[in-house]
Amino acid sequence: MPDLVASIDAGTTSVRFMIFNEFAEVQASHGLEFTQYFDHPGWQDQDAHEIVDKVLECVDQAIKKLEQKGGKASDIKVVGITNQRETTVVWSKTTGKALTRAIAWPDTRTTHTVRQLAEKSDKGTDAVKLETGLPLSTYFAALKLRWMLDNIPEVKKAHDEGDMLFGTVDCWLLYNLTGGEVHLTDASNASRTMFMDLRKQTWDPKLCDFFGIKMEILPEIKSSSEVYGKIKGGALDGVEIAGIVGDQMAALIGQKALSPGEAKNTYGTGAFLLYNTGTKVVDSKNGLLSTIAYKAGPNAEPVYALEGSIAVCGSGIKWLRDQLGLIKEASEVGDLASQVEDSGGIYFVTAFSGLLCPYWDDCASGMIIGMTGYTDKRHFARATIEAACYQTQAVLAACERDSGVPLASLQVDGGMTNSDVAMQIQADILGLTVERPEMRETTALGSALLAGAAKGLFGWDISKPETLSKVNAKGKQAFKPTISEEKRKELLHGWERAVERSRGWLENP
Repeated sequence: MPDLVASIDAGTTSVRFMIFNEFAEVQASHGLEFTQYFDHPGWQDQDAHEIVDKVLECVDQAIKKLEQKGGKASDIKVVGITNQRETTVVWSKTTGKALTRAIAWPDTRTTHTVRQLAEKSDKGTDAVKLETGLPLSTYFAALKLRWMLDNIPEVKKAHDEGDMLFGTVDCWLLYNLTGGEVHLTDASNASRTMFMDLRKQTWDPKLCDFFGIKMEILPEIKSSSEVYGKIKGGALDGVEIAGIVGDQMAALIGQKALSPGEAKNTYGTGAFLLYNTGTKVVDSKNGLLSTIAYKAGPNAEPVYALEGSIAVCGSGIKWLRDQLGLIKEASEVGDLASQVEDSGGIYFVTAFSGLLCPYWDDCASGMIIGMTGYTDKRHFARATIEAACYQTQAVLAACERDSGVPLASLQVDGGMTNSDVAMQIQADILGLTVERPEMRETTALGSALLAGAAKGLFGWDISKPETLSKVNAKGKQAFKPTISEEKRKELLHGWERAVERSRGWLENP
């Protein structure tokens, strides 16, 4: 078997180990879920040691599958890591043991912490946005760490006595896989902590002071593509780890959206859209996040992105299934939607918990409008798909306004992309080509590409997209717009009218 490259994909609820060849064909993989702890409303904790244990089990199982196909562990030349971002881990420098459970990125216990910090600045929640590209929010790691220091005595004691290390999940995994010898992170993950200066890619003493943490607890910041250390023990003993990147940024790389004006959208429970802005930071005036997408090597310029999130995507389809009982399986929604030419004039604003970018309205309410006696469940199914597509169009429009760079095409992955109907609807609403790869494990692929490039495998070079021309090119499908521009504008006008009627509905959110 030829040389292979592997990726540890440490997601929010599960971890996977995937092994690729030079064409991004999956040779073997194994995935496992890990425990989520919801001890109080809004809380979501994880056992950091369980994550490590599950990763090691996935490695062993995937290698067994590889061996069944005639391969062997030594065929794997390098390993990359991609991870759920913002999830916060703290551990003892002396023992290497976690000081408390990790606080996961969706956790919202820090609402009061956000309020307290916002009051310290006349800029409110934009207190550190210029330096970090991020507003004060429960989302980011700095707030979670501040909460730990304020509420968990063991964490504060270790911090004050110099026995604490901090990291996101990538950093924690690297530390454990290298036997506690390496404490570092990459620029993409560092850009989500709120401790890093986005333009300098260094920890900022003023930001650390603002959040009240010692800089020495922070890992060293490296590029997203270089050798960080060697795995100690197990089937991959001695194999180098050489690519680290946050999961949404990894999907951008895995989709090969490597030039300014290229974008990817991952349609999961919600949807995450990243828009490549090249080597310049774009300060958003439309509610988007500015972030580092990746740094392709120690001497490479960082590549930046704008990011917008859609709160309800696959969860809207799940709502049709579980709450309304209109479908038995999520996969049925595309078939149902395909039975009608349009949504019969109805719009479904899926503001189950307000609206995110670019509307930013916590008081918006979910709403279905335009119903008549003609409306049936097929129209509901189509309107649910359209809701995610309209919101994707709104985020992309905001990206274009901020960056001044028009989008060429949209690269897509995630569960909803399995539906041809959904992707055709997306192309029509955007008025752009939507491209879907056959192999859609683009998050794992992204870190594998960075790792392979760091070792010079297969001629891959992230800064030269042409070197990746054969990667995941097989079976790619392009969905092109089929409706007129006039019709598209009419549909978008209807959507905006529906959104306007949903806004501000909740008087006491």
